Order: sequence, then C-alpha cells, then structure tokens
Amino acid sequence: MNTLYIAITTDKLIQMLALGFLSFILSMLLTPIYTNVAYKQEWWKRQRTDAWSGGKATVYAQLHAAKHKRNIPTMAGLIFITSIATVTLFNLHRSETWLPLAGLLAAGVIGLVDDAMNVRSTGGVAGMTARVKFSLYSFILLLGGWWFYAKLGVNSIFIPGVGHWHIGILTILVFWLVVTATANSVNITDGLDGLAGGLLTSSFTAYAVICVVEGKFALAGFCLTVIGALLSYTWFNIYPARFLMGDVGSFALGTALGIIALQTDTIYVLPIIGAVYVMETGSVIINRLSRKLRNGKKVFMSSPIHHHFEAIGWPETKVTMRFWILGQVSGVFGLLVFLLGRQS
Repeated sequence: MNTLYIAITTDKLIQMLALGFLSFILSMLLTPIYTNVAYKQEWWKRQRTDAWSGGKATVYAQLHAAKHKRNIPTMAGLIFITSIATVTLFNLHRSETWLPLAGLLAAGVIGLVDDAMNVRSTGGVAGMTARVKFSLYSFILLLGGWWFYAKLGVNSIFIPGVGHWHIGILTILVFWLVVTATANSVNITDGLDGLAGGLLTSSFTAYAVICVVEGKFALAGFCLTVIGALLSYTWFNIYPARFLMGDVGSFALGTALGIIALQTDTIYVLPIIGAVYVMETGSVIINRLSRKLRNGKKVFMSSPIHHHFEAIGWPETKVTMRFWILGQVSGVFGLLVFLLGRQS
C-alpha cells in the first residue's frame, strides 16, 4: 500500500513539476513577442498623481521621477496569463482548476481594459472610474461565488479549533469579500521592480504545498503553473525592470490566489501567507485615516509602506529583497499554522 501511494504521489509530482516547467518555457518564448509589440506601440505606464491614501503623490513622484522618464511598458501580465491559460488546458479539472482559471481570465480582462485606458490617456492618468471597475469586478466575483456555492457544493468555512462552520448561501458573500480583498491587496503591493513577482511566487508556492497535503493535485499543478510563469516574468521585472505587469497581471493573480485559498478551505491562513500584502494595504488605510482625522498629517511618509522605506533612504532593491524575505517567512509560518490546524 505504501509503495503504491508513493508511486501515485511521485507520478502526480512529475506531472505538476512538468506543468510549472512548461509554463516557464512558454512565458520565456512569449516575452520577446510582447516586448517588441509593447515598445513599438509605446505601452508606457503613466505616472500616478494621486496617492493611495488620498491627496497628491508628491513623495512617490520624487522617488520615481527618473524611472518614469525612461518609459517602461505595462500590461506584461498578458505574458503569464497567456502561459497559465494555455498550460492549464492540459490540467482542466471541474472541481479544482476551472474556477481559478476563470477568475484569472475575467479579472485579467478588466485589468487589461483599465491598463489600456491608462496607456492611451493624454492628460494625466486615465482609466476606469473606481465605481465602474468595482461594479464589474463584483459582478464577476458574485457569479464565481454562486458557482462555488451551487455547483461545487461549498457551504461552510473551516475554523481551527472549531471545525466547519456552515454558513449556507452566505458563502457567496464570503467568496466576494475574500477575493476582493486579496486582489486589491496584491494590486497595491505591485509598486517596485520585482516586488509583486517575488512575493506572489512565495504565496503560490505555499499554496502548492497545501494543495498537495490536501490531495488536490490538479490545483497544486495550477499553482506550479502560476509559479513557472511568474519566475519568467520576475527574471525581466527585477531592477531595473524591462516591463511592468499592470492591473491585468496583479488583479488576475490576486483573484486566483484568493480563490485557491477558498478552494483549499484555508482562508484563515491567507492573511498569514500574504502578510506583506496585509501590511501594504494596512499602511494605506492608516495613512488615509490619519489624513482625515489629523488634518492632513500622515503616519508614513508615503504609502504603501514600501514607498515609506524608500523615502527614509532604503534603496529600491533593498526594500524589494527584504520584503521577499518577509514573504518567504510568512509563507512558511502560514504552512505551519495550516498543518497545526489540521491536527486540531
């Protein structure tokens, strides 16, 4: 029995690793095509003028003026979305990979439209209005939440020490809340060369392990597919970045990450594995509240907090690499909490 189990597991691992490797190779092959088109069409990322926490982004503008002068194309998320979708065609599984793939593609389309509007703007930073973007995204997530509840039959969430808490149709609302929070947090974090790519690689690696432990091998394969594509992207995105993933990439990957947390019934470890995303989003909220309650005064010099560390003198590469380490440590700690939770 043990020999059979090991043989089956080894076979599954080979398949999963092959998916990740294929995704990496495909992304590397697609990169020159995207680069040629992006530079010819001048898909330059427009510098934002408004701070995440409200007001003008004066500190950000000072820190990144030189970067925006050299014109960096955006929408490189198209590369890894294409790779992930293509490779996942060989790994389609109704209960495991359909939903994260659909979420990835749908969120990517919304992000792509927003990025395209930004690139084509001639006066300031254009894009979808927040209301339109939020409405479209919410519609997609509510549809996904319905599928999760009605088609996959999920109607509870797991709480360590308590067990499964049955919430019925409220599962749809929980789905919307978790995925929205995750996608926006990842989007906020995507602000330095290589930062989001390295952090997301750690997050999806942690969830690949969780999927293997739970026996969700198709979903683990999807995670490794994402990792392979992300490693290719990060190769070119580390400082000085050749291109940026844009909203088409950050929203798509954040959506997929949130959905995977729900499918593995581990939303209780998602804030731990994604601790850096929580920290980044928290810094924006704190600065926004501080501006409102303290007559414009801020707690951090700039937010998200990675810009604060730049403002106090840390080189961009130091911020990125130290945040990578924090992401790796939080990923391991999240796995530890997950394993302990399974024993409770």
